[in-house]
Amino acid sequence: MNDRGLPLIIYIPGLLPKPEPEVHREALLRCLLAGVRRVDAAVADAIEATPASFDIVSWTYDFYAEHRDFSLDARSVDAVIEQEAPDVADVAEASSWKRRLSGWIYTLGDMLPFLIPHIASERMEVHLRDLRRYLEDDNGIAAHTRRMLKVPLRAATEGHRPVLLIAHSMGSVIAYDSLWELSHNARDHVVVDLLLTMGSPLGQRYMQKRIMGSREVGYDRYPKNIRRWKNLAAVGDLTALDPYLSDDFEEMLELGLVDTFEDEVVHTHFRLDGELNVHAEYGYLVNDKAAHTIVEWWRGLDS
Repeated sequence: MNDRGLPLIIYIPGLLPKPEPEVHREALLRCLLAGVRRVDAAVADAIEATPASFDIVSWTYDFYAEHRDFSLDARSVDAVIEQEAPDVADVAEASSWKRRLSGWIYTLGDMLPFLIPHIASERMEVHLRDLRRYLEDDNGIAAHTRRMLKVPLRAATEGHRPVLLIAHSMGSVIAYDSLWELSHNARDHVVVDLLLTMGSPLGQRYMQKRIMGSREVGYDRYPKNIRRWKNLAAVGDLTALDPYLSDDFEEMLELGLVDTFEDEVVHTHFRLDGELNVHAEYGYLVNDKAAHTIVEWWRGLDS
């Protein structure tokens, strides 16, 4: 690398309890490396040889006061790594009429929130309960969660380390809010070289009305510390209802707040107990589009 500090990949997960931090980090890194190695083995080796190049923000234990038993996911993680790409069955299931119908229903609920109590499944109700807890900053949990991300971001800035921030699902909202707060605080000079969002709900109207800066206009409305933004959304992902974020945040480009903003729709193939979960973080991380993004960023630091 050049005269900058060691590159740092920071990962922030979404809602629901996650395994203990070290176990979770190892599983995430295995998926990331498997995808990267299929694209560029040298970059995979470089990341693997430098443990300090990958860090995770383990915020979910403080939010839920519990860890997920990784043994529930272990075989599925092994399987998603062994399978190099989605097969015909994965693609067909992700694109099935049932998933498309669910997507239309969820989109209708996003446009007409009064319908949500009538269409929400039990799983969706749990998700909304947790989401409200963050948005309402119940007992300061949201501010605490954002501080957990700000600490490594500030440390990386002090160490002149280029940062790739990978944010999955609700993690993308936490990342956005944290970066907005940091960029509107004159004491902070944090800059994220690349923000990679995966399975993000930031395209939802419900969320866009509630993220930091949503009531502001112009420059004050957005984070000012993201150089490039790449968004991945899986076919059939009901959290990423709107897979294209660049049109929702195009004013950031017009104002020169980001250099580039790209969206890509992907197919993921993580299965838990035989059931396809296109939203799963492990499936996103092993995906070839995520791998290409990581490799291009890492290689770009040499130029």
